[in-house]
Amino acid sequence: MQAKVFHYGSISLIVEPCRSAHLKAMEVAKEAGALLSYDPNLREPLWPSNEEAKTQIMSIWDKAEIIKVSDVELEFLTGSNKIDDETAMSLWHPNLKLLLVTLGEKGCRYYAKTFRGSVDPFHVNAVDTTGAGDSFVGALLNKVAEDQSILEDEERLRKVLRFANACGAITTTKKGAIPALPTDVEVLSFLEGK
Repeated sequence: MQAKVFHYGSISLIVEPCRSAHLKAMEVAKEAGALLSYDPNLREPLWPSNEEAKTQIMSIWDKAEIIKVSDVELEFLTGSNKIDDETAMSLWHPNLKLLLVTLGEKGCRYYAKTFRGSVDPFHVNAVDTTGAGDSFVGALLNKVAEDQSILEDEERLRKVLRFANACGAITTTKKGAIPALPTDVEVLSFLEGK
């Protein structure tokens, strides 16, 4: 079975030979027809400097077709303390199909070629936020891998993002990133109660 999505972060860009391997993997995945998905997953202490982090993160920006950034990453990459449409759209590039800005307990914003909007959050008693963004993007990419036309249909995309928001919210209710990831059954049960 061929991979439909190649999802990556920026940590592998910090040092060689990992950086070169990352760039080659992106190239091979694209040639094989995979959708390129990027979550910078900024970890400032791992980089030699913030300037180097921004330079390297942006060095592959225009290759990705889906990009997910957090509100903190949006501020870091744009240098603006405004979390608004104009700031988010300053990161748009022509190859992009979907730009997502996750806002933690405030939900998420989405930007596509012909539409944009927001999806409300789910309020839960958060215990540990580790892995919430990964849970969100994993849920989204799982649905997109099944049917990429979701990216061009706002109504269907909103449903997928609601599901992804639920995954992220549920993940925060337990400790640890991996043990906290919900199953489809857990998410559907959670959504039925909302």
